[in-house]
Amino acid sequence: MAVYGYVRVSTSRQVDEGESLAVQERQIRGYAMQLGLEIDRIFMEKGVSGSVPLADRPQGKALLERLKAGDTIITAKLDRMFRSAVDALGVLEDMKARSVSLHMIDLGGDVTGNGISKLVFTILSAVAEAERDRIRERITTVKADQKSRGRYLGGKVPFGFTVGNGGDLVEVPEEQEVIAQAMHLRTKMLLPLRKVREALISKGHHISLSALHRVLQERGAVHFKH
Repeated sequence: MAVYGYVRVSTSRQVDEGESLAVQERQIRGYAMQLGLEIDRIFMEKGVSGSVPLADRPQGKALLERLKAGDTIITAKLDRMFRSAVDALGVLEDMKARSVSLHMIDLGGDVTGNGISKLVFTILSAVAEAERDRIRERITTVKADQKSRGRYLGGKVPFGFTVGNGGDLVEVPEEQEVIAQAMHLRTKMLLPLRKVREALISKGHHISLSALHRVLQERGAVHFKH
């Protein structure tokens, strides 16, 4: 059963001066001494942002790969190991399942096995869900903005367009003409979708029924009453 410390600084200035690393190391060794534990190794993460998940950091990855059941990790602060609650929650759950103890000095000690662990997990779960919601909202907002500006968002290129060099959707004149005819047949002539497609094919315009459905749906003409 090994005992490991983990320290991290994110800026080159902190790395050069070494003060932050030294302070964290002293805190960890002092805490371990109080518990009668002997540190086997301290993993020092130098110049790595906290936004990088623990498993993607050089020393963080090495630490996680080294762990065995019964091992103990000590870190000075929650934000030295994690910046994201999603990352923290996932790693903590994995450590708990592997019977690895994680002590965070700023949170009062063992956050995987003592009385405060339930509170920590509850708080992290709530914060992690809020983080996921914010990420979803940002993605939705970005996609909506890109769509409003005619940006290609991946997937099947919609009928009537091609992707330009800058990633914009560029109209294809011939296919736009087919769309115009389809709209006329649907909204003015009141033809069902299949009849619209048959009429287009008879004029030499080949378009699948699913593509036609998408085109008219985007223009609010799929459920047009007739």
